[in-house]
Amino acid sequence: MIVLGIETSCDETAVALLRGGREVLANLVYSQTDLHARYGGVMPEAASRDHLRKLPSLLDEALATAGVRWSAIELVGVTSGPGLVGPLLVGMAHAAGIAVALNVPLLGVNHLAAHLFAHKLSEPGVPPPFLGLIVSGGHTLLAAVPRWGEYKVVGGTRDDAAGEALDKFGRLLGLGYPAGLKIDALAREGDPTAVPFPRPMIESGLDMSFAGLKTAAVYWRRDHPATPVPNLCASYLEAVVDVLTEKAIRAARRLSLPRIIVVGGVAANQRLREILPERAGEWGLAVHFPPPELCTDNAAIVAACAHHRFTELGVPGSLALTPDPNLPLDGWI
Repeated sequence: MIVLGIETSCDETAVALLRGGREVLANLVYSQTDLHARYGGVMPEAASRDHLRKLPSLLDEALATAGVRWSAIELVGVTSGPGLVGPLLVGMAHAAGIAVALNVPLLGVNHLAAHLFAHKLSEPGVPPPFLGLIVSGGHTLLAAVPRWGEYKVVGGTRDDAAGEALDKFGRLLGLGYPAGLKIDALAREGDPTAVPFPRPMIESGLDMSFAGLKTAAVYWRRDHPATPVPNLCASYLEAVVDVLTEKAIRAARRLSLPRIIVVGGVAANQRLREILPERAGEWGLAVHFPPPELCTDNAAIVAACAHHRFTELGVPGSLALTPDPNLPLDGWI
């Protein structure tokens, strides 16, 4: 089965073609970073218009890259939430039109569940159960996954997502948007112990908070303007990584899950990739990261999730999809 995946939940226009639920024939991503950099964050209306402009040509390019015809597509999967309602509508409208034209099923996909399928694509031989740490610019949560298609959220951020906290810190330092990669690079030149940033809520429960860390950075920058930027970046990033690491290990141990799967844009962060496996290994826990190209928003993971829902779970297609900006992962099939 060849599945077409479409992802437009935020500021990446993505199209992919997947064969057999595993073989990626094409996985194209057009980033709107330059468009939104002037605003210091994503402008929803501008994002919607740019998706509308770019999606048709990206679909044609994906088919050419994969070397398949429209008639070869047997299933269409599209992100239906969570995300920004305007961008979601653009992708869903295109997907519905294609499904009608080809007379094939259309399946909506939960963006958070799709991120977990990055692991299924990259390491199909390492199945659930596992703890999923989904960490990106818009989402930070912990989910127990006993089997594919069954998700139980056990912890999450009460305010800013980890990626959002990094982007806001980058804005404070004048690093532009998005700031994650720049902070990661600068941190490698700095001292992670130089600034005593707090680790909010690190001692309690499985929930997280990053708003207080962001505020602490504002005050430190105001009171210590001479602090070298690499030291600021290293110390701030270390605080974020410490919280994510502690919470993920605590959740996996509490739930007796043997491994931690880290997905989402922040999963590409090098410091997190160093620290989490090292500390988790002390407790006998394995840690898995997908390759960077499957960490950020892309459509291959959407297609993989749609394929599994349709072929393994028997979820029927439906043209009666509506976008859900707040679609929960907990209990979603």
